[in-house]
Amino acid sequence: MTQPNAGTLFGHPKGLFLLFGTEMWERFGYYGMRALLVLYLVASVQDGGFGWTTSEALGLYGSFTMAVYLTPMIGGWLADNFIGQRKAIIYGGIIFALGYFTLGIPKSMIVGMEETVFYIGLALIVIGNGLFKANVSSLVGELYQEGDHRRDGAFTIFYMGINLGAFLSPFIVGTLGEEVNWHYGFIAAGVGMLIGLALQLTLANKYLGDIGVVPSAKKVTEHKEDLKARALTKEEKDRTKVILIMSVFSVIFWAGFEQAGGLFNIYASQFTDRNFMGFEVPATWFQSLNAMFIILLAPVIASIWVGMGSKEPTSPKKFALAMVFLALGFFVMVGATMVQGGDVTIKVSMLFLVFAYLFHTLGELCLSPIGLSLVSKLAPVKFTSLLMGAWFFFTALSNKLAAFIGQFVGEGEEQVANAGNIFMSVGVAALVTALIIFLSANKLVEWMHGAEGDQHSDIDSKLEEELSVTATHEGVSETRS
Repeated sequence: MTQPNAGTLFGHPKGLFLLFGTEMWERFGYYGMRALLVLYLVASVQDGGFGWTTSEALGLYGSFTMAVYLTPMIGGWLADNFIGQRKAIIYGGIIFALGYFTLGIPKSMIVGMEETVFYIGLALIVIGNGLFKANVSSLVGELYQEGDHRRDGAFTIFYMGINLGAFLSPFIVGTLGEEVNWHYGFIAAGVGMLIGLALQLTLANKYLGDIGVVPSAKKVTEHKEDLKARALTKEEKDRTKVILIMSVFSVIFWAGFEQAGGLFNIYASQFTDRNFMGFEVPATWFQSLNAMFIILLAPVIASIWVGMGSKEPTSPKKFALAMVFLALGFFVMVGATMVQGGDVTIKVSMLFLVFAYLFHTLGELCLSPIGLSLVSKLAPVKFTSLLMGAWFFFTALSNKLAAFIGQFVGEGEEQVANAGNIFMSVGVAALVTALIIFLSANKLVEWMHGAEGDQHSDIDSKLEEELSVTATHEGVSETRS
């Protein structure tokens, strides 16, 4: 593989900024579509939606997001073994865009086939995501030689693209869909995907060279094969236990956190007073809060960890702290339902959702040392792919569980009371999980056998770690085995 020789920008290869733009526009489309999905399904037929119940909409949303987290495993395998990352990105981008535009077909053109076409659109998005999402971030690391000190900073820039796309999309895609026409919103998501695809088609050869062209499986070393053949040591078995235990615990966090696109989205639309100085804030705009808080708070959290020095909490203790923040977010929403007092006609202040998202984002930032980095640090070579698959599986499971929990909200007058019970139950479950993890933290660190000691001590590396949280959540890794 030859490194591209197209010059630098701000001290980094220009190819980095190509990947930044590609990923930003892809996430722009996805997060915009995701913000609309549940609201579109529950909107009445007269308002252009499908008129589904909240339970039906959340059930589909859970199945869809579960598939979104599972298909990158297949896409990564296809790219690694057969087509290479670059072709996978192009194919995935095309299928992605077709999915969005399929959702954007006006119902008047497909009378009698509305739901069939809708499901085809979602299936195309899932397939496109699998090919695209698994492979863009892997190209970032390949822009740099081993040991290049700029690599951590490169991922900081790249992850900012993810958050920027996630922040902007609800304002454009969400507003068009919610305020003008649902189909215009989906078409806008497709246009965003096409922009990212156009960047790749026109600039990749110049700024990426031959990076990602050859399937990575053809570059497996003999040494690596030798490592795969030998038996596991006791240390490797202990580290594997840590991965599996933390994967199971992660389900609780993400099942709560993923209420953002489901139950929180419904609550914003139906039970929140969104009037601000005579302007009604679209419900989809609340989906931007998480990305905004990540961008604003990541440097703050990073500086706090660095300032603590040797007193910085271990990864398991940070995980426990994340569960506490998750609980606080749900207790805020319990307060919102108490203000309503069971009356569905009463709408509460937007500040309840703002603070709930704030606490959940703080929790997410506390998980930044965990995620896929845990697998890459601890997994034995012969089981890296298997354990990466396990992490994907539990992340996917958490999305389905999130929808299952949200479905208990029911319909009509019972929704407020049921929502309060759901928020309280998830909050209590999060606190209990936090206590279990905290009490187990020392044993988990012991089983890591020194891997936990590999801490970043400089602010730039720590910032990269914090900003990577969105990518970790999405099941993205810069390296795969």
